[in-house]
Amino acid sequence: MSIKISSQFDAGAIEIVNATSANAIDLNIRKDSHADITQWFYFRLQGAQGQACTMRLLNAGQAAYPAGWEDYNAMASYDRINWFRVPTTFDGQVMTIEHTPGMDSVYYAYFEPYSFERHLELLDRAQMSEGVRLLDLGSTVDGRDLNMLVIGEPAAGKKKVWVIARQHPGETMAEWFVEGMLDALLDPAHPFARQLLNETVFYVVPNMNPDGSVRGNLRTNAAGANLNREWLQPTMERSPEVFLVKQKMHEVGVDLCLDVHGDEGLPYVFVAGSESLPNFTPEQAAAQKRFSDDFKIASPDFQDVHGYGESPYTEETLTMGSPHITHAFGCLSLTLELPFKDNANDPDPQVGWDGARSARLGAAVLQPVLQSIRALK
Repeated sequence: MSIKISSQFDAGAIEIVNATSANAIDLNIRKDSHADITQWFYFRLQGAQGQACTMRLLNAGQAAYPAGWEDYNAMASYDRINWFRVPTTFDGQVMTIEHTPGMDSVYYAYFEPYSFERHLELLDRAQMSEGVRLLDLGSTVDGRDLNMLVIGEPAAGKKKVWVIARQHPGETMAEWFVEGMLDALLDPAHPFARQLLNETVFYVVPNMNPDGSVRGNLRTNAAGANLNREWLQPTMERSPEVFLVKQKMHEVGVDLCLDVHGDEGLPYVFVAGSESLPNFTPEQAAAQKRFSDDFKIASPDFQDVHGYGESPYTEETLTMGSPHITHAFGCLSLTLELPFKDNANDPDPQVGWDGARSARLGAAVLQPVLQSIRALK
């Protein structure tokens, strides 16, 4: 059987330069469908069982975040359920994956994928729980459903907690995080969940960018828009996903918001806040610190030593989700970043950071959310 490379499946993305010999497979990372951004890859290799394969991604040095390839190992799977890391090197221009497949068919990806089918299953499973409504906010550029889960019974005095994920579709760890959070929140025996649903209503958008997810984009939707730069003036033509979610936020209100992302370069879990806003108050700074301090207790995977640091206020600031929401609602709104690589504070050579660890972090976030909500009273 000759070797074959393919990517015609949900989120698949690669360009074949040469694939005639297992020890000299040359590939290019494909651009986002409507934007000049290269980073996400996901492809299938067949016919190379037992052969030492060398796969060179020739344009890795021209990727959107070339620092993301430093100290990085690609992910692989035989069944798309169990993923593991494989040896990967980067010389500043070419990234090389070396692996001897144990099966006839193997998949390689930038990070553990989260399929659109699993997304739909997550929504369906959640709506079967008591006190959950599945709402359709509208349609994406490609005509896919943009869904939101409302968890808890709205009532006077209850706080509104928003969690949105995958504005950047290739950051699949964000939806793995949401899955873990929902499993915990909908567990009737979970003590933090029980307390939270007595005091709050959750508004959860597990996937802000379904089109980009299916298309295999890293950062943009089907119109080429980076959704996390569309919050100031979204339109139904270019960024309906942000337009519809922002519209709903103004309809129901926001007391706390988490915007979940993945970071290509930093091997840590951390948050980015809204301290660059000119009207950022000492009370808001204290709320950010309280959340971080409580999250460190809830999960050793979270830390506040490494992160983006303070950045100046610019014209771009209010185009981004978290600072825009803080500015609009005066609430605690944080960007939560999870790594593509590993957690350097607790590395796992076999899997690195993966979907399961993201989900466990999602379950742990209930504790700092509860403490933050109670501090508002």
